[in-house]
Amino acid sequence: MLTTRSSSSSSKKAHKQVKKNSPDKVHKPSYPKSVAFIISNEFCERFNYYGMRTILVLYLTLKLGYNEETATVLFHTFTMLVYIFPLIGALIADGWLGKYKTILYLSMVYSLGAMVLAFGAIPLIGMPVKAVTIVGLLLIAIGTGGIKPCVSAFGGDQFSLPAQAKQLAKFFSLFYFAINAGSMISTTVTPILRADVQCFGDDDCFSLAFGVPAVLMVISVLIFMAGKGMYRCQPPAGNMIFGVSKCIASAFNGWRKRRQTEPEKSFLDYAKPTVGAQMVQETKGLVRILRLYLPFPIFWALFDQQGSRWTFQATRMDGRVLGYQIQPDQMQVINPLLILAFLPLFDLAVYPLLRTIGIRRHLQKLTIGLLLAALGFILSAVLEMKMEQAAFEAMPTKPDTAHLRLYNGMPCRYEFVSGFESSSAKHPRTIDCMGMWADLSLPVAEPREYFFKAQPLSGKCSAITGMLRLQPGKSIGYFLAHDKLVEFADGLDMTSSANGPPLLRALLNTPFEEGPVLLSSPGSHTKALSLHNRNESQLHKIAPGPVEVNINALKAANFMTRAGGLYTLLVEGNSRDGYQYNMLEVVAPNAVSILWQLPQIVVMTAAEVMFSVTGLEFSYSQSPPSMKSVIQACWLLSVAIGNLIVVVIAKFKFTSSQSGEFTLYASLMLVDMHLFMWLGRNYKYRDELKEEEALPPLKKKQDPRGANENQLESSRGRGINPGYGAHHFKDFSQA
Repeated sequence: MLTTRSSSSSSKKAHKQVKKNSPDKVHKPSYPKSVAFIISNEFCERFNYYGMRTILVLYLTLKLGYNEETATVLFHTFTMLVYIFPLIGALIADGWLGKYKTILYLSMVYSLGAMVLAFGAIPLIGMPVKAVTIVGLLLIAIGTGGIKPCVSAFGGDQFSLPAQAKQLAKFFSLFYFAINAGSMISTTVTPILRADVQCFGDDDCFSLAFGVPAVLMVISVLIFMAGKGMYRCQPPAGNMIFGVSKCIASAFNGWRKRRQTEPEKSFLDYAKPTVGAQMVQETKGLVRILRLYLPFPIFWALFDQQGSRWTFQATRMDGRVLGYQIQPDQMQVINPLLILAFLPLFDLAVYPLLRTIGIRRHLQKLTIGLLLAALGFILSAVLEMKMEQAAFEAMPTKPDTAHLRLYNGMPCRYEFVSGFESSSAKHPRTIDCMGMWADLSLPVAEPREYFFKAQPLSGKCSAITGMLRLQPGKSIGYFLAHDKLVEFADGLDMTSSANGPPLLRALLNTPFEEGPVLLSSPGSHTKALSLHNRNESQLHKIAPGPVEVNINALKAANFMTRAGGLYTLLVEGNSRDGYQYNMLEVVAPNAVSILWQLPQIVVMTAAEVMFSVTGLEFSYSQSPPSMKSVIQACWLLSVAIGNLIVVVIAKFKFTSSQSGEFTLYASLMLVDMHLFMWLGRNYKYRDELKEEEALPPLKKKQDPRGANENQLESSRGRGINPGYGAHHFKDFSQA
């Protein structure tokens, strides 16, 4: 009896075990907890990258002393490297270390670069700041570029396909949210840390603005390491870039040896004996798409200038809006905000509207994206022309003209004669007491000297004689004081930005023994400036608002200044007879509001969505299944080449004005758009489903994640892969 019960019990247990393992009951894998570490890591990394990138060009100009052209070259060289190193990172991950180790090691390099950059922003005596900055940027480019193709794919590796296709889609939505959240928060916060915090005796704090993102980057590495025990790590599986390279090399060797004896219809057909017919066919499909990629770098050349040229443009605009001061680098936060709004808007309204007028295909939408980019730069050129009207007062806009300003610090009105040809010749050459005479369009083809003589028309002043030395393309100033002509460099090429502090030049015709001469801002915490050195060429940065000048503790002048203006203060007299002064507004504060940048930002963001979203969808759907990683590499390479184009144009300076450069880019974009239309005129879209049906069946090989290759390949062909949702990313290359 006992034996019978035991057998019966064993039978029931066996029956339950068989039922449990029955294929009719499919075990649904749980949502992988490891993705929380990957998403948190991505948020911190994107916070660091976009925060650093937002303030980079201002750091290069304001702290390192580079001009706008050199800063633009450095910025786009850095961006170019950021999009070249993904190719290296992908090769390392796929052919050597695997994704986890590649992300970990290059993130350490990345963190080191961020800390080096922040440390270099601390004003330490004897530190080679420029060299430290370049080293930091190079390490950051290696790190962020190297992990770029690995992070999202590593996140996709955590899921079992096709069973977790929906969970994978949810992951990429969260991944996308982390990227945009990091971007928006950092582009808002870092300009505030830069401009509104004072440290190390400066009016700003770039070391803190770089330091906070650097700390977030270190935290991102620690978060990534914390999830090590939960990750599913796939072994390196090889990279198709090597396969394509081998196919092209084999085709060249075959063409060289057999083109006379065994001619082929196509160049790549010569590689069939070496790599096989399928590899040749897939490489041909890749070439069909890459042919259309030829015009793409021009788009990226325009798009990436939002962080360089458009930021410099914002510095020359008035950032005051409803009592709040918008920093020029904060304008970059508008792009990710608009991306969030445009993605559903385009899906629900724009694309259906385009379909009603016959625009359905990818190439048509890509053409519209290129057209919108050109329109964005046309708007920026028009805005720049408006601002250049004020810039005309600062420096000569033509190489064969010169600026001349004469300041009268004497207590008399003067009439002067000289040999130069003035556009103001019809007007009397007289200078009022404490006044200025200026000609901003003197024709000067080569350096010349002119005799100058001024006779007093009133008061008891002496005649003043001297020489005026004019140079083409330069601005020169002369100060009539102490019965002589004092020459000084105008230095108006250092004009304050519209969002920056006012600049003041002090011209004093007072006894040298009287002093100290102090300039202060009542109500401000800034230290009083000493003007006792009487350096006429020096431009002082002062706080906007009320300003006072005191000589021997006696008030000699008081006046108001506005942000972005350039002023000259004339003071004449002595402590016994009293002082008189006049404040001259040499360059008026720019009244063009920074909000006028909104139209071009909106248009460029629409171009980004139309071009990047459609471009990635087109590339993914049209490329052979085995070539999708190669296509992504080429997409990133087109971004790098676009930044190289900006470097070349900025370096050789093909135009004499910024508005001219913007117009040049818009023209290149229009020509590029027509080239793209010509290249795509006969393009035939491939049908993935038909091609899949035509392929021979693959042998079933069990995948470590529980799905065989047939299932995986099928799911990949229908968009369920680690690149799923790619078109929703703020940084589209993250896909």
